[in-house]
Amino acid sequence: MKNSVGKLPYLAAAASATIFGFSFLFTKNALDTLGMNQLVGLRFMTAALLMWLLKALKLIKVEINTRKIKPLALVALFQPILYFVFETTGVDLTSASEAGIIVSLIPVAVAFSAAVLLKEKLSKAQWIAVFASVFGVVLISLPGLRSGTGSHLTGVLALLGAVMAGGLYNIYSKKASGSATPIEVTYVMMWAGAIFFNVVGLITTPNPVTYFGALANLNALLAVLYLGVLSSVIAFIALNYSLSKISASEAAIFMNLTPIVSVFAGITFRAERFSLIQFVGSVIILLGVWVVTTAKRGENF
Repeated sequence: MKNSVGKLPYLAAAASATIFGFSFLFTKNALDTLGMNQLVGLRFMTAALLMWLLKALKLIKVEINTRKIKPLALVALFQPILYFVFETTGVDLTSASEAGIIVSLIPVAVAFSAAVLLKEKLSKAQWIAVFASVFGVVLISLPGLRSGTGSHLTGVLALLGAVMAGGLYNIYSKKASGSATPIEVTYVMMWAGAIFFNVVGLITTPNPVTYFGALANLNALLAVLYLGVLSSVIAFIALNYSLSKISASEAAIFMNLTPIVSVFAGITFRAERFSLIQFVGSVIILLGVWVVTTAKRGENF
């Protein structure tokens, strides 16, 4: 760790990863009652209103100008819009455990995106780790694919779409930190998600009473509050803060906590099955992520 930045950015990254790990459980629970767009819309509405309240009380400072709009718009496009379109679809069609493990590939997507967009060179070890991680996803997906349901494959592909969106978010969030504060990045993300997903949600569920009345269900309400307050506002402020202080690859290392927490939550609270072959695939993915984020670029075996 770098002494110049202290421990706080690393603690923030670890805290956000843990909160994100439990988010798959709460998302899966909420989808038992709410529609996909409805869930994400209510989640970001809660988050955006909380951010607005904090701003109104002058507990946070937000100053958006034309110089900040373009980088912030790119961040919001990848996270939350594209990411949550893919992630929520994927969680709905797979399990919380599978989703958490597959989404842990985001550090690999960060490295791949950096190689393509930023022309950063990856070592032979890192390229092998990238392909090994993809093989790990195949192993995790096998039980669902053997069942013969095309929806499971769609879910896995959607989660891979979320992985790529998450990787691009990491890169563009780092760029945006040069002109905007972590609070400003989070503020724009929450409002972009609230506007986009509630518009889509109200189009698909045009009756406002039905749309908002679903929160009368206690499980749905608790899930929306967890996802809107903890997983959106607090976790993203922590993550954006860490990304502004340490490198994207360093922050990505702490994201390895997310799949561990998600598997624990899925097995413990939803009694999800996690087979030996899925365990092997998970280990391959985590090892691949570790190699990608720790091996020196351009260095071979």
